[in-house]
Amino acid sequence: MAKAIRFEQTGGPEVLKLETVDVGEPGPGQARVRHTYVAVNFIDIYFRTGRYPLPLPNGLGSDAVGVVEAVGEGVTDLRVGDRVGYLLGPQGAYSDVRVMPAEVLIPLPDGVSDRTASTLMMKGMTAQYLFRQVYPLKGGETILYHAAAGGVGLIACQWARALGVTMIGTVSTDEKAELARANGCTHTIVTSRENIAERVHELTGGRGVPVVYDSVGKDTLMASLDSLQPRGTLVSNGTSSGPVVIDTMLLAMKGSLWVTRPGMVHYAAPRSHMLAMANELFDHVLAGRIQGEPRQTFALADAAQAHRALESRQTTGATVLVP
Repeated sequence: MAKAIRFEQTGGPEVLKLETVDVGEPGPGQARVRHTYVAVNFIDIYFRTGRYPLPLPNGLGSDAVGVVEAVGEGVTDLRVGDRVGYLLGPQGAYSDVRVMPAEVLIPLPDGVSDRTASTLMMKGMTAQYLFRQVYPLKGGETILYHAAAGGVGLIACQWARALGVTMIGTVSTDEKAELARANGCTHTIVTSRENIAERVHELTGGRGVPVVYDSVGKDTLMASLDSLQPRGTLVSNGTSSGPVVIDTMLLAMKGSLWVTRPGMVHYAAPRSHMLAMANELFDHVLAGRIQGEPRQTFALADAAQAHRALESRQTTGATVLVP
């Protein structure tokens, strides 16, 4: 038997309940993983609240690291005792042990601890596909990145610095601005007292930026569009403040702008591509260019408390659950 956070209806953090579940043995193409750390991501809140529908009752979470306890028939590239992480697959990572499709498990290299890896699976791979695939950065660009002190944001700051990219990052407080700059963000905009688009144009000599990475959504949409150069690209990779609705005529009026709404599942497949993405990420980590440690840690049973902290913007960097 195992422990898992489950929910029977959508709603606030209080719908999350710790339950005892039967895990069983892995079937063909599967592996059983005992978790050491489980990451909490903002997308988990979307599932919990029903913004992203799930059949109910269900588990929650898609991002964890741990150790392989058993493998099923046909699994040849994983062995018992291997350290692995994952960011894809069915919901249910908020648990101490679970059976997973072996094809989504990513081996962790020596030199990258479970604790560090827990901040890198979803968040580090998100930075990889945003910066290296959705709008590939080559170095020398100036970009705008929203929520620069968040879980993905702090990794993005470091990745931008490694690439030689000038990153303008938005944050909500001076403390978060200091943290973002310490991780490699070149300039910060404190949104509680600064106008985003005006500051971007000041920093770029009136040109604007070629790309904006916006995980905030509704509240920052117009500022993002107003910060772009003509024919610039808005990468809308999240909606923490609410859904984004765009009138396409507005894109023409503001400079023939491009908008994309990427999803990890379309950039991390097939498995060979996912492993290549992870290798690039881990190469930066092993070289010391990217570092990751959880900044908030909660017990598995306190998942609701972790959600409250994340939703109220009390957190910086990565938040994890410890089974």
